Amino acid sequence: MLLAIDIGNTNIKYGVFDKDSLKASFRVSSRLNRTADEYGAVLLNLLSSEKITVKDIDGIIVSSVIPSLNYTIRHMCEFFFNVTPLFVGHGIKTGLNVKADHPKEVGADRIVNSVAAWRKYGKNGEPLVVIDFGTATTFNILTDATFIGGVIAPGIKTSLESLVSGTAQLPMIELKAPKTVIARDTETNMQAGIIFGFAGLVEKIVGKIKSELGVDGIKVVATGGMGEVIAKEVSVITTFDRKLTLEGLKIIYDLNAKVLY
Repeated sequence: MLLAIDIGNTNIKYGVFDKDSLKASFRVSSRLNRTADEYGAVLLNLLSSEKITVKDIDGIIVSSVIPSLNYTIRHMCEFFFNVTPLFVGHGIKTGLNVKADHPKEVGADRIVNSVAAWRKYGKNGEPLVVIDFGTATTFNILTDATFIGGVIAPGIKTSLESLVSGTAQLPMIELKAPKTVIARDTETNMQAGIIFGFAGLVEKIVGKIKSELGVDGIKVVATGGMGEVIAKEVSVITTFDRKLTLEGLKIIYDLNAKVLY
């Protein structure tokens, strides 16, 4: 089985693939002060709940946007699973061309999402936009299996936390769409501003992408924790795919497996 690990700024996502099937997935918080033993103990308990043992794991792939956690996760993999993980980075096969001024600056998570989206939804060279609603909101623009550029905006939860921490009387709220944009209490005022505000951000940015590419229609794939909430509010998002990142890691691992073994 393959263990896929996506280290994000807020959470670490684990996925276990049995051949091509995603058998289990888990999410834990990203904490810099956790040791390899702590990460390993938590992961083993999660795997045990799905009746997956250490011996079942014979390959591991990792994408990371927190370099300071890479050593910890590598050590965890080697100590608990006796497997040296493959890290997504410069020099590994992805099947994706990256046309950026500084390709090494493009985050591993954006590469992984783009690989999966193009494999699953790319068609006849038509442009594709991949939006990840994570700690940051990233837009990746693809044509002909090529990453041609993108956009980085604040994340939805990040914006809420900034709003709450920067004001004296605004509370932390549940992030969901209110029934109307004209809100009558503090909680729904905030929900309307954040959810409908980000919906407008998505529509505006996708509209400008279409204009710059000179196309009328474009396929837009969303993923990430808040992606489903926003996808319900805008017509420009054509698909929401929660498994996109983990499936991208599986694709990249398979492309490099013959080199590794």
